[in-house]
Amino acid sequence: MATHALAATRPTVPAPGAVLALLKPITWFPPMWAYCCGAVSAGAAFGERWPYVLGGVLLAGPLVCGASQAVNDWFDRHVDAINEPDRVIPSGRMPGRWGLYVAIAMSVLSLLLAAVLGWVVFVAAIVGLCFAWAYSAPPFRLKRNGWWGNAAVGLTYETLPWVTAAAAAFAVIPPGPILIVALLYGIGAHGIMTLNDFKSIEGDRQMGLASLPVLLGADRAAQLACAIMAVAQLGVIALLFVWDRPWHGAAIAVLLTAQVASMARLLKDPKKHAVWYSAVGVGLYVSGMMVSAFALMGIVGAVAPGG
Repeated sequence: MATHALAATRPTVPAPGAVLALLKPITWFPPMWAYCCGAVSAGAAFGERWPYVLGGVLLAGPLVCGASQAVNDWFDRHVDAINEPDRVIPSGRMPGRWGLYVAIAMSVLSLLLAAVLGWVVFVAAIVGLCFAWAYSAPPFRLKRNGWWGNAAVGLTYETLPWVTAAAAAFAVIPPGPILIVALLYGIGAHGIMTLNDFKSIEGDRQMGLASLPVLLGADRAAQLACAIMAVAQLGVIALLFVWDRPWHGAAIAVLLTAQVASMARLLKDPKKHAVWYSAVGVGLYVSGMMVSAFALMGIVGAVAPGG
């Protein structure tokens, strides 16, 4: 009788709060911010096409990123049962195969909105969704290797939305400076993703996922993450000085100096301070992205069509 009563109390359809928890709104910020940076760098954020910019931000965050989170949690449900059993799927708040259904539904909604926003955005959405599924789902499951998985996430969370917003504004491939800076920030995000893997070292090790903290050990992985983030930003700073934007370059140098000071604390105990650095250091990192976007707007002299 007790077993039947327990089964009867389990939900058969997820509550709205459970769906929202699966989509993880806190993770939407990076691609939304990168899309905004792309729009600013192309001059599109201040023209008549701002509704398209707003639509692109919605696409990059709640839809495509939300879909990627649902995909990841569905195919990681066994790992999460070890690392984070309170997550929405292993805890039972997302019953049956609803996690998979939500992932598919969000992917379809992403493509529908992308089609409205134009062919450039539609193609980018297809690319982003392909990587989202390939990152977590077999047979590719890119996240099994920290080198490939982190690269895929960094480029699709930062570079792809930035370039997509700029390309949508120009209706052609954006100028070289935008492409280069967007690529550098995407490369630097590889380090951010490495730090994100610190919270799941034990479960990754048990399930055979070769994250960089598992492959290299906590100390070496943290050192590598810091180096990648710093070198990428040094590249941006150097380019801004070459492109005669010294004040923007100097501003990013100040932000990088603050990051380096925070990195010193991180490297003393990476396992303890990885989450802290993700809040403090990453905030400084993404602030530099917007500074770069305003610098690029002046460099390319771009105003989006209709702006």
